[in-house]
Amino acid sequence: MAKGEKCSFCGRGENEVRLLMPGRDGCICDECAEQAYLLSEEYLHKKRKKNSKWSISREELPKPEEIKSFLDQYVIGQDDAKRYLAVSVYNHYKRIMQNATDDADDVEIEKSNIIMVGPTGTGKTLLAKTIARLLKVPFTIVDATVLTEAGYVGEDIESILTRLLQVADYDVEAAERGIVFIDEIDKIARKSDNPSITRDVSGEGVQQGLLKLLEGSIVNVPPQGGRKHPEQKMIPVNTKNILYICGGAFDGIERKIAMRLNAHVVGFNGGGSNNRINRDNLLQYIAPQDLKSYGLIPEIIGRLPILIYLNPLDRDALRRILVEPKNSIIKQYVKLFEMDGVKLTFDDDMLDYVVDKAIEFKLGARGLRSIVETVMMDAMYETPSSAKKKLNITRSYAEKKLEKAKLLAV
Repeated sequence: MAKGEKCSFCGRGENEVRLLMPGRDGCICDECAEQAYLLSEEYLHKKRKKNSKWSISREELPKPEEIKSFLDQYVIGQDDAKRYLAVSVYNHYKRIMQNATDDADDVEIEKSNIIMVGPTGTGKTLLAKTIARLLKVPFTIVDATVLTEAGYVGEDIESILTRLLQVADYDVEAAERGIVFIDEIDKIARKSDNPSITRDVSGEGVQQGLLKLLEGSIVNVPPQGGRKHPEQKMIPVNTKNILYICGGAFDGIERKIAMRLNAHVVGFNGGGSNNRINRDNLLQYIAPQDLKSYGLIPEIIGRLPILIYLNPLDRDALRRILVEPKNSIIKQYVKLFEMDGVKLTFDDDMLDYVVDKAIEFKLGARGLRSIVETVMMDAMYETPSSAKKKLNITRSYAEKKLEKAKLLAV
């Protein structure tokens, strides 16, 4: 480099800077190079954010009524739960936009995590999966049953955020605005109030570990899982703006509600105000203290301020679930046979028979699927190899197939 060279950008000589790097037609000093790097990073970050599949404009923001209408296409009933979910998700989007615009005032919108309680087969997981189709934020569903305290066989609490990072393609900024659905939250209830020599590593210990995630803190997340790759570099994730939706069946919680209301689930009732209590659906009277009695610690209940109950499905709801939603069970089988060039139809009394059996087995909407699968198994095996172009399923055919399945199970 010739003596007396100057930086082509700032004009300083080599004796005024730490390093002067020569190029083809000029030079650049270390400070200008560093400034150019920072400017290019800022520009590329804004460009990536603008083109990200997780970005959403104010005009694209789905309103609560639009979110509920979308859920109505796939989920029958549960209007109260849909309204709560729609409002919570809408507010979550608004909170994201507030953080993006950095309003001058000091009002900060807090998140409201949700807990959904309802019998098995009433649509908790289905609501979560359906709303994920609509969202433009990273969304993941995790199962609480596999979680244990760190150091024990099972998955660490941080694996929840690992799943969210994977969905967001390891875009940390997008993951920090995501939504997590924690299924089977009731399975980590405190097992007993009695002291024991064995640790409750998949119960109360997991609840205490979840506190930092629900409340909001910076968590070091292993991108590939905690135990298999201990040498990996951790990714810090701020959970302050991650919305958590929890769901659980809480089997037997009706007894806790009945005790609190002083209502008799069975037997005689002396009268009074208890006459106004609907004993067929005690879940509608659920309160945070019932969750505490069931085994959730008060700290975690306080971090799940919105408590939603799901109604048990009656006969009319089950009948509608069979045929009405966009991806209803019947429509799925019609599509399967259509792919083989077969037109499949069902008699109305056959569908009524399936609903009656689902009520008898007390499995909710999941029972519908297992019953129809049992009825259709032989037809799905034989029809693709036959020359049939039409197939009608009658009640007598369904009765015969279910009877056959019972005999095989004995």
